[in-house]
Amino acid sequence: MDTATTTVASWNVNSLNVRLPHLEEWLKLRQPDIVGLQETKLEDSRFPDDALAALGYRSVFAGQKTYNGVAIVSKQPAADVQVGIPGFADEQKRVIAATVGDLRIVNLYVVNGQDVGTEKYDYKLRWLEAVHGWLADEIKAHPRLVVMGDFNIAPDDRDVHDPAVWNDASILTSTAERAALRRLMELGLHDSFRLHHADGGTFSWWDYRAAGFRRNLGLRIDLCLVSDALRERCTGAEIDREPRTWDRPSDHAPALVHLAP
Repeated sequence: MDTATTTVASWNVNSLNVRLPHLEEWLKLRQPDIVGLQETKLEDSRFPDDALAALGYRSVFAGQKTYNGVAIVSKQPAADVQVGIPGFADEQKRVIAATVGDLRIVNLYVVNGQDVGTEKYDYKLRWLEAVHGWLADEIKAHPRLVVMGDFNIAPDDRDVHDPAVWNDASILTSTAERAALRRLMELGLHDSFRLHHADGGTFSWWDYRAAGFRRNLGLRIDLCLVSDALRERCTGAEIDREPRTWDRPSDHAPALVHLAP
């Protein structure tokens, strides 16, 4: 990768308290420029700011005890930090945005939704609608926009190991969820992975149960979306499966996008 290329990554670490050694190792190995973390599950007072600074990374974060939590970790300091969705009352720490260099980064930990038809599912759809309204403004104010995160939505059947199981009535693949994701992308966002990979079978999440990773029973729900202004700069995108092979891993693997100058 050209040294001038900017690498932006998204990783649901599923507890930074447990996975900090993995994050530190991965930052040393891959040297990404910007990483959005989800499910840090740490109150702000416990965020490992000093440990990451020792590796050359600055951090902005919004956390809570036990659940949720998001952060942006970057080699350049972040500016113009936004926590939460403007105008949407929500105590859950699921959203953080910041400007790093010439990029506006929006990091989302999208609501899971539990099951189709439940209150949590309805909340997920309301939450996504609020994100849509906010991003419509963000993309006008910041044309060079990357929207990343654990979306808890597999975009299409190529992104699930078994479409008969993960169908239009299933959580994470339901008709309404996929329609909400398409609406976000219609604002002028592009799935960076699909710009470079048309085939199915590449996933970013595998259940801990039933040997999900070994059997590759996964979903691609961790996405890096790039705006129209960044599409031509997008030279590559990938899912890094290696951390999922480590001892006591997160159930998610990092998703990365590479942007030319």
